[in-house]
Amino acid sequence: MFSTQGFEILAALAVTIMVCAILDRASDGAPKDPTPKETDLHGQITMALKVLSALDTAKTQLYHFKAIIIAGMGLFTDAYDLFCIAPIMILIGRVYYEKEPDSKKYVIPPIVVSTMVAIALLGTAIGQLVFGRLGDKIGRRRVYGLALMIMVLSSIACGFSICTTRTCVLVSLGLFRFILGLGIGGDYPLSATIMSEFANKRTRGAFIAAVFSMQGFGILAASTVTMVVCAIFDRASNISAKDPTPKEADLAWRLILMIGAIPAGLTFYWRMMMPETARYTALVEQNFVQAAMDMEKVLELPMSQIVEDELLSPISQPYPLRSKQFFRRHGRDLFSCSFTWFLLDIVFYSSTLFQSHIYNQHLPKNEEMNAYRHAFEVAKLQAIIAACSTIPGYWFTVYFIDRIGRVKIQMMGFFFMALVFLALGIPYYEYWDKEINNSKPNKGFLVLYGLAFFFSNFGPNTTTFIVPAELFPARYRSTCHGISGAIGKVGAIIGSVGFLWASNGKKETKEEKVYPETLGMTASLIILAGVCLLGMAVTFFFTRETMGRSLEENENDD
Repeated sequence: MFSTQGFEILAALAVTIMVCAILDRASDGAPKDPTPKETDLHGQITMALKVLSALDTAKTQLYHFKAIIIAGMGLFTDAYDLFCIAPIMILIGRVYYEKEPDSKKYVIPPIVVSTMVAIALLGTAIGQLVFGRLGDKIGRRRVYGLALMIMVLSSIACGFSICTTRTCVLVSLGLFRFILGLGIGGDYPLSATIMSEFANKRTRGAFIAAVFSMQGFGILAASTVTMVVCAIFDRASNISAKDPTPKEADLAWRLILMIGAIPAGLTFYWRMMMPETARYTALVEQNFVQAAMDMEKVLELPMSQIVEDELLSPISQPYPLRSKQFFRRHGRDLFSCSFTWFLLDIVFYSSTLFQSHIYNQHLPKNEEMNAYRHAFEVAKLQAIIAACSTIPGYWFTVYFIDRIGRVKIQMMGFFFMALVFLALGIPYYEYWDKEINNSKPNKGFLVLYGLAFFFSNFGPNTTTFIVPAELFPARYRSTCHGISGAIGKVGAIIGSVGFLWASNGKKETKEEKVYPETLGMTASLIILAGVCLLGMAVTFFFTRETMGRSLEENENDD
């Protein structure tokens, strides 16, 4: 017989066996412990989501303003180099076309002007495509410095232009301006993408608009430098009435071009010191730890303090650029960004690059001015337009873009630009043109023309730069911005070259009879108004609003 102690031992064993059986049965339906690999992947995704959430909810810090200056200096140089060409061509015409017959004296043939403008814009379009793609393939930071270096070197080369004979100067200048266009084109998608990926979602539009607004200061700087250089040369030269174009004028336009390299050169070091954007590192390179480290540098915030307000949607699986899935999800966005930019650039570049032609009635006659004074007066009018309408338009966008949205600003800008061009175009010869009316220049013309630039910049000129940097996936963001901008530059070529030819011909002065008989100013301005109305319609039907949404929300919104 068992003792009492033996029964106690058996009872304890029975209870233990029963408890183990119950626990084992309960564990059959419970999830198994994750493997180390699964734990690591979950941790990486969680870290990536924390990085993106921290970027979207980050407070505005000093680094954001530093990034605006670094990225904006590229666009400052872009505008300087592209828009100093009007007074430069006047100086070149004075120097190299001085011995032409009276009716063509100082006037560069239209085919030369058209080529010089178009070749820089062609280089810009190619640069946007090439550097946009490289920005997605090998990283924004890696190609950012290269684009800037191309701008610096080609700006200096434009000033040298090898020789002093007319043909050689024009050919070499055209070649270097094409290379300059490559660098300028590369800066567009990279600057927009970098700023959009550094910014938080509340003020992203304002930050990108602030970067783009540096173009206005670039235009103002180009005009100011031209006026200062021309004033210095004018005072230092002994200009006689018989020779209103001294030999030193050939040096003046070269100096103006080379000065454009200085702002870009000053920011080269800081561009190379910028970290890669955390979004590119996390979403494209899949290096979540490095993204967190780079973000710590930008936000000056330890990762232990980063807590997402709300979990973002899961990171989507990649799909090829040329795939049905891409065009199903982003084809409409790519169309709206590209076509609105195309329509905008037709209007903007036709007006800006040849504004001296449009309001030449407000300038003294060529015979009354020497070379420096002629270029000075054109630059002065450009500076007035930039200071009174162009720059304010940019900063109105900076203030309102995150308050009323991209779509409303873009539609409003197109609409008011159309009204201005109709007001200028319909009564042009009967009211605005002093040659027809034998009256003094009408100041109202310049006021309306300034309003066109104001609503261009407080409108589609800025928003078409911003929206492509917000709508597309990180792995294609720079590429799609480059495609949109390149198609826009095709519109710029059509606008600037086509408007130069179309606006001449009918009811023009002797000087302008070097152009063939064409549409004239009235028809040209009415056509520009029609282009603006078409841009407003395309914006209304196809452009999506991105205000207040994270870049990942825009990407995943089918």
